[in-house]
Amino acid sequence: MLISTKGRYALRVMIDIWQHQEEGRVPLREVSERQGISPKYLESIVAVLQKGQMVSGSRGKGGGYILAKKPADYKIGDILRLTENSLAPVQCLVTEENLCPRRDTCSTLPLWEKLDTLVNDYLDSVTLEDLIEGRC
Repeated sequence: MLISTKGRYALRVMIDIWQHQEEGRVPLREVSERQGISPKYLESIVAVLQKGQMVSGSRGKGGGYILAKKPADYKIGDILRLTENSLAPVQCLVTEENLCPRRDTCSTLPLWEKLDTLVNDYLDSVTLEDLIEGRC
């Protein structure tokens, strides 16, 4: 499993928005400058976050983004699964049902299943608030 820049930046962007939304909706231009993320790439990340109802946005004067919920209500696993599509360590575990023709005889499958469970359980135990407060 390798977390892409999209997943890593999504976490940074959500933290940045939280830290600045008390001033009102946060313009992407400001997030881009603070985080050193190109505006175009940032737009694509925020579009995924908005579609997944992680952030709320509006256009026009006074437009920008705010978090849809409190940081304690976001599991890091949910954010990364949204941006990465899967956190599975091997291809056969990407979908809910393992369709690998060797699944019944694969001697390594239990290893990958346990790793998958450990990763998901850990990421689901950490919240955005934990990251903001430095508790992980």
